[in-house]
Amino acid sequence: MIISRSILSPLRALCLVMLPCLVSGCITIGPSRLSHDQLDYSRALGEAEKHAMLLNIIRIRYADPPTFLDTTQVIAGYQFNRSVNGGFNAFPSGVGSYLFGGSTATLQESPTFTYQPETGQQYAENVIRPISPVVIMPLSLGGLPIDTLLRLTAQSIDGLSNVRALGAGPTGGGSVRFYLLLHDLRQLQIQGAMTIRISTDAPKPSGDQPPSGSANKPSGSQPEHAYLVLTATSDPALTTIQMEVRRLLHLDAHAEEAEIVYGPYPKVPGQIAILTRSMFAMLSQIAYEMEVPEDDVKEGRTLPTISPVGIETRPDVVIHSGKTAPEHNYDAVHYRGRWYWISDDDFRSKLSFTMMQILAALAATSHSPGAVITIPAG
Repeated sequence: MIISRSILSPLRALCLVMLPCLVSGCITIGPSRLSHDQLDYSRALGEAEKHAMLLNIIRIRYADPPTFLDTTQVIAGYQFNRSVNGGFNAFPSGVGSYLFGGSTATLQESPTFTYQPETGQQYAENVIRPISPVVIMPLSLGGLPIDTLLRLTAQSIDGLSNVRALGAGPTGGGSVRFYLLLHDLRQLQIQGAMTIRISTDAPKPSGDQPPSGSANKPSGSQPEHAYLVLTATSDPALTTIQMEVRRLLHLDAHAEEAEIVYGPYPKVPGQIAILTRSMFAMLSQIAYEMEVPEDDVKEGRTLPTISPVGIETRPDVVIHSGKTAPEHNYDAVHYRGRWYWISDDDFRSKLSFTMMQILAALAATSHSPGAVITIPAG
């Protein structure tokens, strides 16, 4: 059989058209998507955690049970479908010959998310059990404001009481001296005249043991102990503040450091007893300081908002409510026909809310590795 030169030329053209489509079968998707998907899924998980925490705060305010879910696995699946068709029509001399062909390609993404609700012992440890002060106090070493940290996590310090969410009237029953102490500690922190020391050395015998924190230590490791250290200073103003802190904490007038222990009162002289809160208690305080419609209070859907006392009368996290949420917000959720949000231009609220998320991660005592993100790379 002899194929004329006039027929060979269209055949070559057809091969050139279909070759890229055939070669595309060897192209992989995963490597080109890895960096993009890693950032996107990380951002999506972070936003989902923010929404869940804000929604739980609102649910607690309206006496709805909060729900805590752990994201255990994320699988990013891809499917690349392609089809190629073509042909060549050749006619005798005098009749034109032509080729035809076409190709289609579609890329589908089908991610899978796996959630596990916190129940039983895991719920008790992560949500109900107080967080050890040995776990909480080192956060101030990273620059987090110690006054905000203790307002969120401490129910009392050496008998000085923080505000309570329920059963203590419109002011929550807080002690003014509690807030004076936090104000003084913050001033010392800013000026570098106070710090937290972590040590595994055996301290003086004490009564109560922290409720959690050391439970996650590997077997055989030494438990950690936290100390409040008042560093030496030549500034008379800072020296005066340090003396006031010692007085409020019932410390010796020349004490340079004191061990921080869990409990309502110290068992031995020279200790600072902090009765810490659980995550549920922290969320409850924020819930009962948030803004709610007056009609909901009048009609018995929720209790009145409590007001902080002392120097700081502003809630740690200011949560607004309305029929519509502003376009630019830090976080917003819809609940029972209304929107609740944290303003994006409220840095203090955003910082406190972020601290709550950090504390929630510290409170988690589950041995699961957390969310596993699987992105195909082949």
